[in-house]
Amino acid sequence: MLSFLGELLYYTYTVKDSVSVPPKYIGQDIGKATAEMLRAKYERTLDKDMGIVLAVYNVRDISDGSILPADPNVHHDLTFDVLTFKLEVEEVVVGEVSELADFGLFVRLGPIDGLVHLSQITSDFITYDRKAGVFVSKNTKRSIKKGDMVYAKVSTISIKNTIQDARIALTMRPDGFGKPEWIKEDKLKQVRAKAKRK
Repeated sequence: MLSFLGELLYYTYTVKDSVSVPPKYIGQDIGKATAEMLRAKYERTLDKDMGIVLAVYNVRDISDGSILPADPNVHHDLTFDVLTFKLEVEEVVVGEVSELADFGLFVRLGPIDGLVHLSQITSDFITYDRKAGVFVSKNTKRSIKKGDMVYAKVSTISIKNTIQDARIALTMRPDGFGKPEWIKEDKLKQVRAKAKRK
C-alpha cells in the first residue's frame, strides 16, 4: 500500500475467482494463460468496493480444472492479487493540472482526473484567459495553468459502471489548498498578522 499525506490511495487485494480457459490454450502454460485472461477481465475496470483495478499479479492456487457437459472450456478456480486506486470523500490529494476549461480545471490523480469547478478554485473572483491558457484571480492576482501542481480535497465521488463515467469533484477553496506557493504566501501572511498583534 502506498500512502500520501497520511491517506491511502493505492491498495492491494487478494481475489478468488474461476476462469474458463478456451481449447486454444490447452498444452500451454496454464499460469500464463490464466494470468492473461485475468488481466483482460480485470485491469482498467472499476469495482465499487476496491476502486480502479490497475494490475493483476501473483496468480496462484490454480485448480486442476473441470469440464462441463457441452462446454469446450476447462474451468479453473484460482487466487490472485490486484493493485487498485481508490479515493475517499474528504481525502487530501496532490496532482498536476492536466486541462483547463471555461467551467474549471482538471487535476490528474493517478489513473483518473478530478474536476475543480471554477467556483472551487479559490474564494477570490477568478477569470479564465483562454488565449494565455490561465486562470487569474481578481484581487490576489494568483494564476494557475496547465502543468501546475496543486493540493486539493475530494468533495464528491460519483462511481458509475466504467472509469470513463466516474466523476471526482475537488475543491481548493479552503485554506491550505491550491498551488504550493499560495499555501506558502497564506502562511507567511498569518505569521505577519500574528506578529503585528503582539
